[in-house]
Amino acid sequence: MAGGASKVTFIFLAAFAITIPCLEAGIAEFDDYLKAQADEAREIALESYVPDPVNITADLNMHVHSALGEAIKEQSNSTRRELSQKYNGPCLAQNPIDRCWRCKKDWAEDRFRLAKCVKGFGRKAVGGLGGKIYVVTDPSDDDMVNPKPGTLRFGAVQKEPLWIIFERSMVITLKQELLVASDKTIDGRGAHVVIKDGAGITMQYVNNVIIHGLHIRKIKSMDGGMMRDSSNHVGIRTRSDGDAISIFGSSNIWIDHLSLSQCEDGLVDVIQGSTGITISNCHMTKHNDVMLFGASDTFPGDRIMQITVAFNHFGQGLIQRMPRCRWGFFHVLNNDYTHWLMYAIGGSSGPTILSQGNRFIAPNNDAAKEITHRDYAARAVWDKWQWRSENDLFMNGATFLQSGEPLGKLPFSKGLLMKPRHGSEANRLARFSGALNCKVGKPC
Repeated sequence: MAGGASKVTFIFLAAFAITIPCLEAGIAEFDDYLKAQADEAREIALESYVPDPVNITADLNMHVHSALGEAIKEQSNSTRRELSQKYNGPCLAQNPIDRCWRCKKDWAEDRFRLAKCVKGFGRKAVGGLGGKIYVVTDPSDDDMVNPKPGTLRFGAVQKEPLWIIFERSMVITLKQELLVASDKTIDGRGAHVVIKDGAGITMQYVNNVIIHGLHIRKIKSMDGGMMRDSSNHVGIRTRSDGDAISIFGSSNIWIDHLSLSQCEDGLVDVIQGSTGITISNCHMTKHNDVMLFGASDTFPGDRIMQITVAFNHFGQGLIQRMPRCRWGFFHVLNNDYTHWLMYAIGGSSGPTILSQGNRFIAPNNDAAKEITHRDYAARAVWDKWQWRSENDLFMNGATFLQSGEPLGKLPFSKGLLMKPRHGSEANRLARFSGALNCKVGKPC
């Protein structure tokens, strides 16, 4: 992070000009249609990149302060109970994303309001805002080339903006990965929607997608074959990896209020020049490699990657990668880390990681008290990587090994960076993470 904004932008433009994706994940035949999609996706990624990312972190911190302050004023002493207990009182929305929509009983009549609520680097994601409401009535997934109307796959591949909702609670087993086209919202509110025991959800060379309110678990690596990724294109896919959520070469993506666990590969993988992404209010459990941001130390195109990870609960049975980062800028804000076995935050290839206001509860194993883990570089190299901790809460012996220049020496004003909420409030801010049990006519 050295030099002015114009220098930074030039470096990234040059990187994209000379770097052609070395991995076309899942694509067996990279035809002219997909090449055009990839070129358009890279242009959108460059437009979405923020030369001064600290401005986005400051804006989010401002909203967190405001939202939590309002929430505390609204709570009476009778509702201020131990946060570990199950809450059965009136609707509480503690963080700025949830306060935007969750306690409004007319949320089902005004679903589009959700599109105005995203914060952080994914702030431009509006999904299917302004499009038609598409209702999933059929949980089957039998035809990858000509999906049946009423299925999730049929709605996901349409070219027009769509806001996808579900007629009722259902379990969907995807026979192959679900390829989501641009300008889509998949909104699970009002139903208990579970995607399990099959393939996961993929966004590849797309822009402007919201995934909200789903339970995704036990995702497997599945065979490839002919598959529709748009209403006007069918291509050959190779075997999928087994990720719950895979974001490849895509921009302006918001992942919110998902419950994720027990997948064959990652829970959320973001790779190949993706940027403008927010992952918020998710509850993750029972998994090894939780989140991967940047898949290769040989792909500097990921320097453009900017991701916000906020208000998530990293819960029972997690081992590592919460997240594991390469190249880009990652804002890890007000998350509740209650479990890990190896480490929480790791990386290689010089990423910038700003950890603010998180609660870290270390495992009892003395060998795993350190939160951070750096790979494939000598200390003389990684000691220059900017991994900074501010207002984090360290419990049970947790430690955060900082490196790189302090924030005061960044090439932009520290005055733009609002002080984050302290980590002692992270469990309050992430308290209602995961898919919510929303009932029509009542607050969530």
